[in-house]
Amino acid sequence: MKRGPSDMRHRLRVDRAVADRGARSQRWKGSPRDPGYAKTAAAWGHRIPILSDPLPVDCGRRGPSRRRARCTLRHLAARAPAASLASMRHPHSIVGHWNGGWDESGIQRWSSALRARLDAPTVSLGVLFATPAFAPHATDLLEVIRLHARVSRLVGCSTAVVVTDGREHESGEGLSLGLYHLPGAELHACHLDGEAAMGSAAIPGKPRGWLVFADPFHMDGEQWLGRWNDLHPGEPMVGGLASGDPAVQKTQLYLDGEVHETGLVALAVGGAVSLEPVVSQGCTPIGDTWTVTRTDRHFILTIGNRPAYSVLVETFNGLSREDQARTQGNLFVGFASSEYREEFRRGDFLVRHLLGVDPGQGMIAVGALPRPGQTIQFQRRDAAAASEDLAWMLARTREKIAGRAILGGVLAVCLGRGQGLFGSAHHDAALIQEQLGPVPVAGFYCNGEIGPVGNRSFVHGYTAALALFVGT
Repeated sequence: MKRGPSDMRHRLRVDRAVADRGARSQRWKGSPRDPGYAKTAAAWGHRIPILSDPLPVDCGRRGPSRRRARCTLRHLAARAPAASLASMRHPHSIVGHWNGGWDESGIQRWSSALRARLDAPTVSLGVLFATPAFAPHATDLLEVIRLHARVSRLVGCSTAVVVTDGREHESGEGLSLGLYHLPGAELHACHLDGEAAMGSAAIPGKPRGWLVFADPFHMDGEQWLGRWNDLHPGEPMVGGLASGDPAVQKTQLYLDGEVHETGLVALAVGGAVSLEPVVSQGCTPIGDTWTVTRTDRHFILTIGNRPAYSVLVETFNGLSREDQARTQGNLFVGFASSEYREEFRRGDFLVRHLLGVDPGQGMIAVGALPRPGQTIQFQRRDAAAASEDLAWMLARTREKIAGRAILGGVLAVCLGRGQGLFGSAHHDAALIQEQLGPVPVAGFYCNGEIGPVGNRSFVHGYTAALALFVGT
C-alpha cells in the first residue's frame, strides 16, 4: 500500500530515553483511566493518536483460530438468579445511601436507623464513601458514623460518585455506608505512607485478601504494587484510587476516626472469611493469541517473528465488518498472566493501551513494558464488550463459590464507565445484583481500580473491581 504524508500521523515521534525514564518513575496523576497510558503519554509530553486513520481493511481474509480465548457467556448467564432490589434484606450486611450534603443530626438518625435494620449482634466492619461536599466535615462524619452505627472498624475514601446495592448515584452529593457482620473474620487495618507503604504491612497471620484505598496523587503506583505483590504472594488485593472534585487534586482516605490525604489504607481479611475478587477490565478478546518475539522498551517490534503491525492488521482483517466498525478506535492489548496455559480465556490477560503504530517500521507502542516470550491477544473495549465481560466474570465467580455464603461486597468502578460508557444508569451495580444478588454492595467511582490478574494485583483503567466477603 502506497502511503502519503498523512500517514505520518501514525508515526511515533518520541524520545525513547525519555519514555524509558518515565516508565521507571510513573506516578498516579489526575485520573489514570489506564495507568500504562497515563505513564507513557506523560513521559512523551503528548497523546499519541490511537489509530487515528482506519486500519487497512481486507474483508475477504479470515484467519484460522488458534487457541482463541473462549467467550461462552450464554450458558453461564442463563442461570443467573434475579435480584429483588426493592426488598433487599440480608442477615450479614446492609448498605445505605444518604442523599444530600452534610447534616449532622440527619446523618445521626440515618446511621442509627441503618444499624437497627441490620439483624446482627455486632458490626465487624463499616465501609464508607463520601462525595466532595463532606471533605470539610470528614472527621466529624467519621465520629458520627462510628458512634451511631456502632462500628469500631471503619475504612473508606472520598469519591465523585457513590454506589449503593444496585444503584450508581452519578449526580448530587451523598454517602454510601456498608455495615458488615462477618462471623469468624480476622480483620486488621493500617495506614501506610511514604517508605512505610513500600514495605510489608505488620499484619499477624496470613490474610485471605486485602481491601485497599489509595491516594492517586503522591505514590509511585507500579513500584508500590510490585513490592507489595512480592511481599504478599497469593493474597488478592481489591480496591481503588480515591476520587473527588476534579478541580481539586486532593482526596481523602478513612481509617476508623482518622482522615488521611496521602498514602493508602489497607484492610487485611482473614480467619473464617475470604475475599473473592471479581475484576472486569471491560474488554473482549479478538483474534488469536500470539507470542511477542522482539521488544524495545514500550515498543513491540515483532510478534511471532513477524512485524507487529502486520499481525495487528491481520487480526483486524480477520473480523467481520460489524466487528471492524466496533473495533476502530477501541483497540487494546492483553498480556497473559501466565504463558503456561493450553487455552486462554477472559480474566487471563492484563489489558493495557495500544498507544500507536508505525507502519513504516512495523512496530506498535503499548502502555506497558513488554518482554519477549509473553503471550498477548488484542482486545476490543466498548460498552458491549464491557457488559459481556462483567457478566462473564460474575457468572464464573458464582460457579466458583457455589455453596458458600456471600456476606456482602465492595465495588470500585472507573470514572470512565457509568452512563458515559453504557448510555444508561446503574449498569455495573445492577448487573452484579442480577448475577449474584440480592447482595448488599457499597461502592464508589475511582481514579484507578486495583485488582488481581493471575496471582498479582495491578492498577487498572475502565474496570469494575468487586470484592466479595465470602464465608469459608
